[in-house]
Amino acid sequence: MDNDLYQLARIIHAEAEGEPFLGKVAVGAVIINRLKDPGFPNTIKEIIFQPRQFSPVEDGRLENIKIIGHDSFEAAKLAVSGEDPTGGALFFYNPKKVSQNNWIRTRQIVYLIGDHVFCI
Repeated sequence: MDNDLYQLARIIHAEAEGEPFLGKVAVGAVIINRLKDPGFPNTIKEIIFQPRQFSPVEDGRLENIKIIGHDSFEAAKLAVSGEDPTGGALFFYNPKKVSQNNWIRTRQIVYLIGDHVFCI
């Protein structure tokens, strides 16, 4: 399996487990949107492991994931193929879980899916 697709599926699983399938695709789309944006790193792995971007990386949960759901792989494939329900979002967060980072709350919201807010 392609390592980029595997890494994308892992972060989707870690960030969107329990979210609707569309939310999983949207999380993947944010990573792909960042890949296209010159303000972010140039590879999927570098985007995922960029400091202070994704809580599962920061708190070590990502490294502990051994089994990734089939739906996370399917969402990753759709995101890589260009599916983007967010219309170009570069960030997302769960308002119920974000307490310390007020900066993210200043971003323009473009889409809501499940418990996630997607913004630019």
